[in-house]
Amino acid sequence: MQVYADYHMHTPLCGHAIGAPEEYVKQAIKMGLKEIGFSDHAPMVHKPMPGITMAFDELPQYQAMIEDVKKRYASQISIKIALESDYLPGYEAKTKSIIDSYPYDYIIGSVHFIDDWAFDDPATREYWKKHDVNEVYLKYYDLLRQSALTGFFNIIGHCDLPKKFGARPTIDLTDEIKKTAKVFKDTGVAIEINTAGLRKPIGEMYPAPNCLKIYREAGVPLTFGSDSHDPKDVGRDFDKAVDLAKSVGYNEYLVFNNKKIEKRIAL
Repeated sequence: MQVYADYHMHTPLCGHAIGAPEEYVKQAIKMGLKEIGFSDHAPMVHKPMPGITMAFDELPQYQAMIEDVKKRYASQISIKIALESDYLPGYEAKTKSIIDSYPYDYIIGSVHFIDDWAFDDPATREYWKKHDVNEVYLKYYDLLRQSALTGFFNIIGHCDLPKKFGARPTIDLTDEIKKTAKVFKDTGVAIEINTAGLRKPIGEMYPAPNCLKIYREAGVPLTFGSDSHDPKDVGRDFDKAVDLAKSVGYNEYLVFNNKKIEKRIAL
């Protein structure tokens, strides 16, 4: 069975995506999707980052853009409005004010920064040579747990992102991932199978099969996202994502409405 919902896609407002929302919608319909969710990058809370995220004053434009296609294509596809919001410790109040600014259907919480380093940014890829890979992963999982504990997020995005450029830990992180899975389960967040990793140097979906199996065994629910920054990637490789989900024992995934679980769909 094909997944019917792609919950992770962007718009040109973030500064590093192409294609109007309508193009993403048309591609989703072409791919046979029944529901999509736009989840563009929320404004950064520690400093403006043009080319990486929306600016705060672009949020009304973003809302209007998605409401427009939602209305125009209502007879063909369900469209949800969401955000992908970075978690940065110490900026919780500002983060909450942004995600509460509109009635979003869900919020994807992502960790892209360790301290002030955007570790998945191609422009800062050389910085990996200055960091201990194991220490990066340990800090990353700690930040994932902190992000879930805020209660701000419905879905945790691409939850082994440090592997993007091929950096793999040399220590066994099983206990670290199990600890993270328990926090996810206890706080009620879902994770996503994010197919964008297949289009990155690592050539592997997020999270890796061994990680995903730990989350499934802990009872952490699932969503699917293409993380598309180009209309052609909407719903891309979802057949492989379903195979991955089933291989570790998942038999359903979630769709959201107004930050609540709307329903569970069988795989």
